[in-house]
Amino acid sequence: MRAVGFLKSLPIDADDSLFDVELPDPELEVNDLLVKIEAVSVNPADAKRRIRTAVDTPHETPFILGYDAVGIVVECGAAVTGFNPGDRVWYAGDANRPGSYASMQCVDHRIAAHAPKSVSPEAAASLPLVSLTAWEILFERLQVPQGETPFSLLIIGGAGGVGSITAQIARKLTNATVIATASRPETNEWCRKMGAHHVVNHRDLVAETRKAGFETVDYIVQYADTAQHWDAMCELIAPQGRIGTIVETSENLDVSKLQGKSAALMWELMFTRSLFGTPDMYKQGQILAHMARLVDDGVIATTETKVLQGLSAGTLKQAHQIIEEAAMIGKLVIKY
Repeated sequence: MRAVGFLKSLPIDADDSLFDVELPDPELEVNDLLVKIEAVSVNPADAKRRIRTAVDTPHETPFILGYDAVGIVVECGAAVTGFNPGDRVWYAGDANRPGSYASMQCVDHRIAAHAPKSVSPEAAASLPLVSLTAWEILFERLQVPQGETPFSLLIIGGAGGVGSITAQIARKLTNATVIATASRPETNEWCRKMGAHHVVNHRDLVAETRKAGFETVDYIVQYADTAQHWDAMCELIAPQGRIGTIVETSENLDVSKLQGKSAALMWELMFTRSLFGTPDMYKQGQILAHMARLVDDGVIATTETKVLQGLSAGTLKQAHQIIEEAAMIGKLVIKY
């Protein structure tokens, strides 16, 4: 199969930061789907892993990045149920296994689902990782109320991939008042399109949020810089509120600032279930199946804003350069 990999962590403009490679087709395990990939999206996690995992010691064999994918099932493992060859599926992958920068990939069927039928493969590819992250952080980590109970939700990093889908889910599936951060006219407009009731500038988060009419907020999701916004989040979170973040930090956070409010800090990593083989891995397949129905019913919109063409090192280098500029609105996808 064709693939794009790397051996050593290098700046993206280096010749071998990513390179084309031919590899044997992946070997099917009993729970696997063998998928011919049609489209992928490129996430900040892709660039972080390329930059960080082989700084001092190169990988012994080409490391294949890539998480989100949409493709056609070629073969099913012996223990697979609910899928057949020819089905179009979508998934966010498993950080333990070779990724989706390849023409073929094996994925555990429990973390995959049938892709939405109403949108193109490249449009669908914009959603799996961010949808799983947003769903898990809202409903499983923070346990925001579903139904008619009103609450306030502050999304820090509102115009990015995860922020975009979080705003949609919260606006369409709960009774949240959604406040999103943005600092440019184009990101402000995008956040409102995604469902934000209010948009505030993250550069003066406390003052801006209070100017919008919120002394405190019930829930905060952090998709930008946990350490940078820590003090502001501690000030803005309501008594007994909850903060969720996906952004790791090497800085020491003073978590005792939350003690007086009996507030909680929750971490979310979409890969936890597959990394540890948790008994509830199958829930990710269920979430993706539900999201596919929401897309097909017109409730949730795909978030692709830039589409590149072709599985090649050149295309993936271009994608990583864009991602590393940290100015993306929505999602960058690649059609193979």
